[in-house]
Amino acid sequence: MPVTVTPMMAQYLEIKAGHPEALLFYRMGDFYEMFFDDAVAASAALDIALTKRGKHAGEDIPMCGVPVHAAEGYLLTLIRKGFRVAVCEQMEDPAEAKKRGYKAVVRREVVRLVTPGTLTEDSLLDARRNNFLCGIARIRDAAALATVDISTGELRVGPCPLVRLGPELARLAPREVLVSESEESALRELVEESGAALTPVARSSFDSSGAEQRLCRIFGVSELKVYGSFERAEIAALGAITAYLELTQKGKLPLLRPPQRDLGGDVMQIDAATRRNLELTASLSGGREGSLLAAIDRTVTAAGGRLLARRISSPSCNIDKILERLDVVSFFVDGISTADTLRAALRKVPDIDRALSRLSLERGGPRDLAAIRAGLTQAGEIAAILSETNGSELLAPLTAGLNGHDEMVDRLEAALVAEPPLMLRDGGFIAAGYDAELDEVRTLRDEGRGVVASLQARYAAETGIASLKVKHNNVLGYFVETTATHAEKMLSAPLSESFIHRQTTANAVRFTTVELSELETRILNAGNRVQEIEKRLFEALRAEVLTGAGETGAAAGALAELDVASGLADLARGENWTRPTVDQSRDFDVSGGRHPVVEHALKREGKAFVGNDCLLTAPDDAAHVRLLTGPNMAGKSTYLRQNALIALLAQSGSFVPASSAMIGVVSSLFSRVGASDDLARGRSTFMVEMVETATILNQADERSLVILDEIGRGTATYDGLSIAWATLEHLHATNRCRALFATHYHELTTLATKLDGVENATVAVKEWEGEVIFLHEVRDGAADRSYGVQVARLAGLPASVVERARVVLDQLEKGDREGGKRQLALIDDLPLFSAVPPAPAPAAKTAPSAIVERLDEVLPDELSPREALSLIYDLKALAREKS
Repeated sequence: MPVTVTPMMAQYLEIKAGHPEALLFYRMGDFYEMFFDDAVAASAALDIALTKRGKHAGEDIPMCGVPVHAAEGYLLTLIRKGFRVAVCEQMEDPAEAKKRGYKAVVRREVVRLVTPGTLTEDSLLDARRNNFLCGIARIRDAAALATVDISTGELRVGPCPLVRLGPELARLAPREVLVSESEESALRELVEESGAALTPVARSSFDSSGAEQRLCRIFGVSELKVYGSFERAEIAALGAITAYLELTQKGKLPLLRPPQRDLGGDVMQIDAATRRNLELTASLSGGREGSLLAAIDRTVTAAGGRLLARRISSPSCNIDKILERLDVVSFFVDGISTADTLRAALRKVPDIDRALSRLSLERGGPRDLAAIRAGLTQAGEIAAILSETNGSELLAPLTAGLNGHDEMVDRLEAALVAEPPLMLRDGGFIAAGYDAELDEVRTLRDEGRGVVASLQARYAAETGIASLKVKHNNVLGYFVETTATHAEKMLSAPLSESFIHRQTTANAVRFTTVELSELETRILNAGNRVQEIEKRLFEALRAEVLTGAGETGAAAGALAELDVASGLADLARGENWTRPTVDQSRDFDVSGGRHPVVEHALKREGKAFVGNDCLLTAPDDAAHVRLLTGPNMAGKSTYLRQNALIALLAQSGSFVPASSAMIGVVSSLFSRVGASDDLARGRSTFMVEMVETATILNQADERSLVILDEIGRGTATYDGLSIAWATLEHLHATNRCRALFATHYHELTTLATKLDGVENATVAVKEWEGEVIFLHEVRDGAADRSYGVQVARLAGLPASVVERARVVLDQLEKGDREGGKRQLALIDDLPLFSAVPPAPAPAAKTAPSAIVERLDEVLPDELSPREALSLIYDLKALAREKS
């Protein structure tokens, strides 16, 4: 029996066949509908009802849907759960379709593929985070990585050997990565480890010849050399990205900026493990709270927040650039009044970059035009503020882009109302007086009600029927309505010549007139005409804004730079940070250094952070390693991390949390801190530790800064000690880098006497009446013990366990002093596996005697001779009472 498919379902199946990899949002009136397997998957992912609609091949067709007005929230959920969505819109009015026949189907087309790396809507994006789409291209032995954020138009590319791909993806944190189909299996694990979605595309997309032609067409140039010298692999990566954007945006490319070439040596190299350990932009739990970025971010604009995140993720190695950034921050640190005025003005700056992107993709609305107006208005005001300050020549490169937008601002000011609606279809966003034709048609539309009211009053007077009404509905349009009681009068001459009967209901009779029909036509046409004119004016304004997008984008970039600099200045003043000295030496000299995140947390608790010095200065041909010992909980890991963060902040162009700091440029930063396993990849905690250590030893050079914490702790004592010993020697002899090495293996401290450039340091503690007091002070020298048992007691281990640990520790230490064989004998003597009875309950404390209480009140140094004599008599009296 042949299968009957309805015309609508046939259209759905045809469109779905062209996008098998995506859920199809099929527009039906006010809903996006999904059918078959798409409906089953979407209903489960979105937790919405799964229903059915008709039959196909004898079986019910599963169906679910979401309202169009709330679609963005559902899209975000689907994207986060790994789906891609093809948005299929109605391309004509249903009334037009009916003209082709009663069963004609409304024409529909997929207008957009929604993927993680191609989002532009504010509701789907984090305002303070870039949404990067990356493309990886390989041509023979060369590889390149291209990056675009279509929400801002930023486009970059650079060479990227595969060994650097992991760290680069960790730096960028992209949402989606494009790879050739032939590379999918080789690169999948690496890409997914970065948290990005992997998208394989056809090999033809990476063809460098076709890519070059495509790029020249997009940017309107005859050859790419006008933007710089690009390698073939770089062109291929750029070509793949632009081809993917044309595919997903259905030919409506975003407003891309000309490609900029990134060279790896310009920024500090930081691998994925180091970024994770140092919690640069996200804490170990995955959220922003608790990260370095959260602790230092005082920007007041979305673009400034994104720029600060990029600076922290990619500290510069260019001395001139670092010093320029520090100069601007210093300017605002010294000019408090100017900085405060600037920050107040910046708070009014909207997200210009993302508004431009939405307008270029035809997803923008009146509020995006208003955002451009407000942003450029504030740019002019900020330029005026800064031009009146002393030393404004320092800011000249930034303020130059803030001026010259008066014509655009005036046009948008004249064209738009103060508070335009979000959507174009809402109308009412063009200001009165901007367009004469629009004003005329609006008058007719808006005064139509008054005309109808006056016509109703005239008809009531002419007929003598006071209850006569002129009404409107979608079926009849405008009509005159009267009660059945007065209907005979309306149906009789002479009124019947003017009033034409239309409809009789249970309680009323309805009429029309030629005059009323003509008025209805004019009013309805006026409403539609207003929409047409406003849409035409919007398109004209959009085109004008996009024509000047280069200058507008430059102003947005300058505003972001000013926001970051003034925010860092506010941070420096408020937290007592100091300007670092950054040069090409290998110096590393920090006085009174503090951990910015820990200090931030302590301040909220009303506590102070103890600052510490760190000196890693050595001759250019020598390594310098500081070997740090001390108990757990004393602050060794904090000390290691804070010095790494101070170097990173300095090269990001920020002041640093220290009394003073001299930083010789750090080319690469490595961190091996903390303990975790990787069960998904079959790695134990110790294996993860060794892999990260191997990365450091294989890649660190003399300009690197390395921090290592507790190397070898995940295995047997002597194995761990041996690995830690060999690692320290390799850092010293081969890597020859600046390093901080924290350990509990006190045997390593002897290396300070054997290796030049290795020094011992320890975190001080104090014992008081059996308690361990952590002083959090780093001093020269080596620790004599680890205080592990005391820390265990502080953690809340049962008293019996703590006491047993003390006994075992005493015996082991005694055996160690008396020699190896004696130690083994003593261990054999210990009933290590015997049950230990619970510690006896502590005796109940008795109340202090009256004599003790009286003595506690006495301050001997303040007693006069007479008072001392009187005290003796008092004590004797108390003693007699007690006896």
